[in-house]
Amino acid sequence: MAFIRPFEPKDTEDCKATLPPSLASSPACVAMAPYLWTLQFTHLFPEHCFVLDDGSGRAVGYVIGTPDVFALEEMYPRYVEEVLGSEQGRRDVPPPEQMERLEEWWVGGGEGGKRVNERCLAQTAYSVKWLVLEGVEGRRELVEGWRGMLHIDLLEGWQRRGFGREMIGQFVEGVEGVKGGVKGYDYGRGIQLGVAGENKGVVRFYEGVGFRVYPGGEKEGNVWMVRDL
Repeated sequence: MAFIRPFEPKDTEDCKATLPPSLASSPACVAMAPYLWTLQFTHLFPEHCFVLDDGSGRAVGYVIGTPDVFALEEMYPRYVEEVLGSEQGRRDVPPPEQMERLEEWWVGGGEGGKRVNERCLAQTAYSVKWLVLEGVEGRRELVEGWRGMLHIDLLEGWQRRGFGREMIGQFVEGVEGVKGGVKGYDYGRGIQLGVAGENKGVVRFYEGVGFRVYPGGEKEGNVWMVRDL
């Protein structure tokens, strides 16, 4: 029987995001994806990461995040050194050639069509500012209000069975417990999350578990949502 449990290091290989077609079509993007959307949370905030265990020890879904994005900002250099700077990390995410200006997300065109710019992905992985603080116009105002952040993903066969709602509840409970704690985390007004433009069908699910679209939060095809705590 499936159950929710705390994340363990052995779950790392299973905790890979289900990527939209624009990323899944590129082997380089697939290799980089965990470094942008999962590993910084499991490495720096493992106590706020949970998995859905299928009953055999295999993680078939996860909810991860941070109770305070500004704590993430403070701790991010350790992630860069210990994870991105490891032999495997440097192989999967080549260190960017420059960090003064963020490259365009899309490159190419013509007969080959547009594709995600791998250099932009690498820059974003190395910069918490571009990753979560200032990615689009108005982003800074959002994160200063809703300082908690989560990301959830379940394999297709485990969706629409109530597990997502339970996992978010587990994460929220953990975030609510940090207020006034010894680590000094502050979730502000609550939790925020982003929905990729290619995955807007899940907005209704998030609305059903207490999130709402942030005013002006539909930027560059993506949707930013918040939940008050």
